[in-house]
Amino acid sequence: MENKNDEQILDNGPFYHGTKADLQINDLLNAGFTSNYYPEIIMNHIYFTALPNGAGLAAALAKGDGRERVYIVEPTGKFENDPNVTDKKFPGNPTRSYRSKEPLRIVGELTDWIQLTDEELQNWKERIAKIRENPDAEIIN
Repeated sequence: MENKNDEQILDNGPFYHGTKADLQINDLLNAGFTSNYYPEIIMNHIYFTALPNGAGLAAALAKGDGRERVYIVEPTGKFENDPNVTDKKFPGNPTRSYRSKEPLRIVGELTDWIQLTDEELQNWKERIAKIRENPDAEIIN
């Protein structure tokens, strides 16, 4: 997807979004929902990745009681590197993580990714809890 003003193409995808929501092809994912990691924050962006297992991690950590789902998505507009896991906090973009203020269109569902074990999921939840306890920790919204 080429960004406006002939900016460099960040990634050609395919792209994925992990959630527990039961969605359909052509549904749009929008910003404006609470963060899975900071529920007191309404997110200004919708997040996605080019790594299926990264989306699987997001699905495992997502709120809700539904089953973990990884959707194949297409950005409908401009997107940028996710500053929470890239240059503003870590060098480069090894997680191929992105965000957009524009909706993502669901174009399919991936059914084959590496799911977390119960122990791995618990470790991630503990890591997030420790980050939240740090007064200097913040999410770049």
